[in-house]
Amino acid sequence: MDEAYVAPIGKSDVGLLRRNLQMAAHTRRLLLSCFEPKGKFVDYGGGYGVFVRLMRDEGFDFHRYDPLCNNLFAEGFDATAGTSYALLTAWEVLEHLKNPLAEIERMLSFSRNWLFSTLLLANPPKPLNDWWYYSLEGGQHISFYTVESLRIIARRFDLKLHYSNGAIHFIGDPNLNPIGIKAAFDRRFRWLQRIISKPAPPSLVHSDYYVVTGRHLQ
Repeated sequence: MDEAYVAPIGKSDVGLLRRNLQMAAHTRRLLLSCFEPKGKFVDYGGGYGVFVRLMRDEGFDFHRYDPLCNNLFAEGFDATAGTSYALLTAWEVLEHLKNPLAEIERMLSFSRNWLFSTLLLANPPKPLNDWWYYSLEGGQHISFYTVESLRIIARRFDLKLHYSNGAIHFIGDPNLNPIGIKAAFDRRFRWLQRIISKPAPPSLVHSDYYVVTGRHLQ
């Protein structure tokens, strides 16, 4: 593992920027459908801070947690231990975990609502040379999941697996509005967003500039 993590982000992760754009769109829909958009949110395993910067540009008060990677794009907006966040995102994190349950428990200390991505194992699992997601050239992908294992994890922490499409998953409070979740994830119910979505907050670009420089944008 020490050899695999000489660089915190593997060179084969050529889809990092595209993924962050896609996940920002999913997260925005969920926040506007099911949460208070002006709440506080955290991106766990946030890497260089790209996702946090994208979401703050959109007006959502996201903070970054990643003790293993330099914060290049969201400096000044790291998560604070002991702070409660309305939603935690974790993009391409679970497959890296040496001790998944212990790390998931740590994630849930930040928030009980958890939107994340990881590709699920086929049944039966594909041979090592037949699935690119094993990422054999990098050695960083070491834990893999099935939809049933996600349900077990949710039950272990008294939560519910609200959504899973094999790549994107949402575990959270069992009492969340199911209509809002459908509106966020199911294209057939996307029209509901126009009815139930809360207004998007204004961009945080100007206020963030003041936070990091002490000056107002002219």
